[in-house]
Amino acid sequence: METIQNSLTNFYNSIAAGIGDWGLKLLGALAALIIGLWIIRFIMKAVSRAFESKHVDETLRPFLVTLLGFVLKALLIISIAGIVGVPIATFAALIAGVGVAIGAAFNGSLGHLASGIMLLIFRPFKVGDLIKTNGAFGFVKEISVFVTVIETFQKETEIIPNSAITAGKITNLSTVGSLRIDMPFAIRYGADISKAKDIVLDVLVKDINVLKIEGMQPRVAVNNLGENSVELLALPYVKSENYWDVYWDTRQKIVEALGSAGYEAPLPQRVVTMHK
Repeated sequence: METIQNSLTNFYNSIAAGIGDWGLKLLGALAALIIGLWIIRFIMKAVSRAFESKHVDETLRPFLVTLLGFVLKALLIISIAGIVGVPIATFAALIAGVGVAIGAAFNGSLGHLASGIMLLIFRPFKVGDLIKTNGAFGFVKEISVFVTVIETFQKETEIIPNSAITAGKITNLSTVGSLRIDMPFAIRYGADISKAKDIVLDVLVKDINVLKIEGMQPRVAVNNLGENSVELLALPYVKSENYWDVYWDTRQKIVEALGSAGYEAPLPQRVVTMHK
């Protein structure tokens, strides 16, 4: 009877010691997790401020900060596993297996990630550029790990998966730093073409948003001889940020200037010949 009692006592003490040991390890792991996440948050904020002070490219900042966060959190998890007592080799194999499973489940997301890396390496555009892609037209606000954020001229925020961008056409209107806006207009046959060109050119020259630098002077040219009118083309160069100001406002100024000079809008014409 005494032997059985001693055995039960030893068994109980072993369980209590084991539970107590695991309890301490779990408390230590929980404390390490909380402190580790706080330290990671502090490091990421410090790195973000350092990037700003060192004028690191705005295109790279979100990607680098996110990547740093992934790495630090992975190291934290591995460290916590060591505290709990999980062998590092076993834990690494477990992470590898989970990584494969997650990769299979989120195959599309990994494609976005790979596309994001391609965008950062080949740099078809950067933050602040005016681009057309995937049906969106606006300024690039952010290039993150999985998506690119574009703000349109209507102040809409379009979030486009990176793989959709790399799979399609990208038109960057900011690469050169300026672009030409082709603005067609028409006058009636028989009207003074030279005078009309001078009137429109005067509007372009006086417009503060139209560039007048070497090789980008505004021009007015005959574009086509239409069925009912002579079609002309105003060709101003502008900075990308002034695109819509010129596209809309300058076009209105051209219409008003031609109207004030007596140019009437061309109308469909038909010549009727009478035979006796």
